[in-house]
Parts: sequence; structure tokens; C-alpha cells
Amino acid sequence: MADKLKLEKSMAMYEEAQKLVPGAVAGIRRPYNFVQGEYPIYFDHGKGGRITDIDGNEYIDFLCAYGPIIIGYREEEIDHAVQEQINNKGFCFSLTQPQQNELVRKLQEVIPSCEMAALVKTGSDATTIAIRVARAYTGKTKIARCGYHGWHDWCVEVKGGIPEKFYEDTLEFHYNDLDGLETILKANRDDMAAIIVTPVGHPLAAPVQMPKPGYLEGVRALADKYGALLIFDEIRSGFRVSLGGAQQYFGVTPDLSTFGKAMANGYAIAALVGKREPMMVLADKVFLSSTFFPNTDSIVAALKTIEILQRDKILDIIKEKGDQFGIDVQKVIDESGLPVEFSGAPWMPFITFSKDETGLYKKLRTEFYTQLIRRRVFLQPYHHGYICYRHTDEDIAYTVNAIRESLNELKKLV
Repeated sequence: MADKLKLEKSMAMYEEAQKLVPGAVAGIRRPYNFVQGEYPIYFDHGKGGRITDIDGNEYIDFLCAYGPIIIGYREEEIDHAVQEQINNKGFCFSLTQPQQNELVRKLQEVIPSCEMAALVKTGSDATTIAIRVARAYTGKTKIARCGYHGWHDWCVEVKGGIPEKFYEDTLEFHYNDLDGLETILKANRDDMAAIIVTPVGHPLAAPVQMPKPGYLEGVRALADKYGALLIFDEIRSGFRVSLGGAQQYFGVTPDLSTFGKAMANGYAIAALVGKREPMMVLADKVFLSSTFFPNTDSIVAALKTIEILQRDKILDIIKEKGDQFGIDVQKVIDESGLPVEFSGAPWMPFITFSKDETGLYKKLRTEFYTQLIRRRVFLQPYHHGYICYRHTDEDIAYTVNAIRESLNELKKLV
């Protein structure tokens, strides 16, 4: 049995924040999304593949800031490029700096669907403008959606404060279910503006799914059949599954795509990219503007991140590490004999527990992630993790052993 972590400073700061910020911290970072009382709530710093909380506990971090950290924390080459831009040129102006064009040319080079691009700040920005573009271009209203696409009115799962009319035209289908998708399309055949789907399935708090043979090709064919634009939400898979995203890896090209997270190794940037004809509605028919969208600190970070990913073949190395991690973890799970499922290798590893009528899976999940965090491995019970370049072979081996030890502790509960 591993010792409980000392978290006094985290807990004290959390109590203080309750009086300052609604919920103390934002959304998915709130303690109930982890194991309350066992996980830290505030980090102090990170370096490479590790992070340290304000109580001084260091962890191997497999959450990677929920995906943006593709190389590692505090990458000097990237940070130095940003510092040079800030010190020598500045980054926030009334007009646009030339680095915009440079980044879009790079996106054209690496992303199959990118003939044009619009740079924004967050994944929710990108998916929402994608929907606006699709509706303006097609003149239709209905959206078929599959996956998490952000916090905006049309797609957010928690509906508090949102009138039903804002999301009543967004129709949900399930990943890897072509028949279910076509049922929606048939019922709304004259009003389907777009299909938006994550090319790798990552449903909330459930195992990660890879596309079944022919699935993405089938979605592409259905979009064409019913006159809808196909949008790939690659916020998580972009610059991780491959430089050109899952669309490049699986060989299916959508009409529009959204990218973000790993694009700039932690700096705030996202993009809507797509074919020229639909993207051109942004020139005069669809409004898109923000004070901070053109800021070049994050644009420079993206350029340097992509340069490093290409130069050092980072994604090949991450895939190799992720494949081996998946093999080793699956072996540990098989040996345990417990009702555990591993999914998402090599890019989005996730350990989940098979549901049962008694609710034992909840106790197993809580105890497993309690034991794992006490061994200073940072993963999330309800969200898949990630592999970054700076995770060492020793980190991977340590984590596999920590998973083995944590599963062994569960045997006392069954």
C-alpha cells in the first residue's frame, strides 16, 4: 500500500479559491474529475515529461495538459523563439504580422484538407466557426455530430443556461455506427449542413475507439450522398496521430478540419482548415474576428513546434513508445484477471473498468487511480492520457510497474 501524498498546500489554496473563483478552478480541472483528496489541485512547474505540484510532489505526467504537450514542458527551443518574437518584434497589433502567412503555408504543406486556413485560439473556437462555415456554405441548418467538440452552445453536454433552440438542430450519432448516421441523414435529407466527427473516437469517460475498417470512408461517402460537408474534429488527433492528423494516417480527406492542442506545444492556438470553396465564405459572408486571434506569440510557437516535429521525427518516436506502452500495459492487465480495459494506444492511452450491475467498477476505478497517483503517475480516471516525446523509457517502465502494483491492490476488493 503506497502512502497518501502530502497535499496541504493544494487543499489550502483550493479553499481560498472557493471564495475567488466559481468552483475554485475551471471545469474539467475540478477535483471531482479525479479522486478527491488524493490528487493535487495546483501545479507549480513542469519540465520534460514531469510536473511538480505546489506541495513539491513530482509526477510522471501522462495527461500532458489535456493534450497540448506533444514534445515536453518548457521546451527551450520553442520558448526561445517566442521570446525573440516578443523582445524584438512584439506580438499583439492592430494589423496582422507576416508570420500568419508562414504558418498557413506550413499547414497547407502537411494537412491533406488544408487549401486555406483561419487561425483562432481554442478548439471550441475552431469547431464553432467550422459549423458556421458549413451552414453558410450549404444554406442548410442541421448538424450531425459525434464526439466532444467544445463548450459552445451548439455542442456542449451540460445545457445549463442554454435555450433548447440553440442546440435543437445538432443531432448526435455514435462512433463506428454508419447505419445510425444514415438514419439521421435520411430523416433530414434536405437540411443537412455538415457531419462533424472525431476521426479517432474518444467518448466521455469511455474507452477510446479506432475506426473500424471502412468507417471513415463510409462517413465520407454519406456526406457526399446527402450533400453535407464532412468536418473532422482533429483537435486531439492533429499533430499527434501524424503531422497531417488522423485524416492523413487513415487516408480519408474531409472538407473542413479543426486542429489545436499539440499544434504549438502548449501555446494557445487552433485552426480551421479546409477546401478553398467553403472556406471562402469567411471572406465576406461569415464574420470571424477577435482581438487576440492574430497574436504571433502562439503562431511562432506553432511554427517552431512543427519544425521540430518534422526535423526530429517526433511522432514516429511517440508512436513507438506508445505501442510498447500499450503492449506492456495489456500484458499486466491480462495477468491481473481483473475487469479492466486498456484502449487508445499508441496515442491516447486510457485504463477503464468494465461496468457491472453492483457498481463494483466504480470502487475499482477509484482505488486504482488512488494507488496510481500515490505512486506519482498522473493519469485521469475519466479522460484518456497522452504520450509525449520527453517521456523516457525509464518513465514508461516505471509507469507499467506502477499500474501492476495498483492493480494488485484492487484484488483486495474483489
